Parts: sequence; C-alpha cells; structure tokens
Amino acid sequence: MNRDKLAKLSEQVRVGGKGVPRRKKKVVHKTANTDDKKLQNSLKKLPVSNIPGIEEVNMIKDDSSVIHFNNPKVQASLQCNTFAISGHAEDKQISDMLPTILNQLGPDSLTHLKRLASSVQASVGAAGDAADNDDEVPDLVENFDEASKAEGPTKAAEPSDSAATDSSPAGDGDAAETTTTPASEAPSKKDD
Repeated sequence: MNRDKLAKLSEQVRVGGKGVPRRKKKVVHKTANTDDKKLQNSLKKLPVSNIPGIEEVNMIKDDSSVIHFNNPKVQASLQCNTFAISGHAEDKQISDMLPTILNQLGPDSLTHLKRLASSVQASVGAAGDAADNDDEVPDLVENFDEASKAEGPTKAAEPSDSAATDSSPAGDGDAAETTTTPASEAPSKKDD
C-alpha cells in the first residue's frame, strides 16, 4: 500500500484530535443505574404487579452454583409471562446452602448432590480411618503384676489411711520424731 493512502485512512479512524489513540468507535461505559432505569421503564409499559411475601429466591446454574436473593422485590406479569426479580444477589455453592435448598433441587441437581455426598464421605472416611487407629486401646505387651512382684515391697514406712501416727515434741527445739504403728496394734481409746 501507499504511505499517503495509509495516512489518510489513519486520520479517518482517529476520534478526537492529534495525539489521541486511534479507535474505530467511541466506547460509552454504562452504569448499573442506567440499566436499572431502563428495566424499570420497560416494566412500567407491561402490566406488572408486585408479589409480596417472597423471602428468598434461588436460581441454580448448570455449574451447580446458586444465585441467592434474600428478601427480593418480585414483579410479575402473567399475561406477558414475565417475571422480574431485583435486589442484592449473592453467588453461593449448593453445598453452602444444603439443608434449606433440598426441596428446591430438581433431578439433575440431585444426581450432582449424590456425587458430592459420595466424594465427601470418601474424604471423611480416609480421615476417619486414621482417627480410629488413635482411639483404640493398645495391646497388652507385659504383665504388670509380675513386674511389681519382682521389684519387691516398696517403701514400708509410708503412712497409710489405716495406720495411726504418734508424734511427740522434743524439748530442745529438735525436729519431732514420728513413729508409725499399724492400726491393729494401735491402742484403742474407750469412751468414759
């Protein structure tokens, strides 16, 4: 191509003036407010009526994620077969909403839910096997009674609950001397 011809074509493409990037068309960014206003104007043309008392709306996608609306504004026109749901939407997974969403699931979602449950059970089962080994009582390796007999009697001077203790103070400030006698040999006191 000729340089002069290319220069003419490039000047036609430029939007704005010299030093501005070349664009074929001017891009206008739309805000969400303008979209909402257009939607509301379109709904006013249709005979829509508000449906009160709807607490939540769940839309289940093919990838088993859920668009969840909590307390939405629902408008409907039965003649036009048109329903409009507006409000704050959240993207959630089916597993996050499981107890409350079960009665809303169709047959396709139930098969996906069964696969999800089997995979969860497999992962819990693998972790459970390791935990089960920790809870078991270990096997008895030695006989502890024989080991205690082999050691012999331990300290014979330990006072027990059935032994009487006799203490007498020393007069010179020395430590008190303690003697232990078995309960069967201890003198008994008689009530007078």
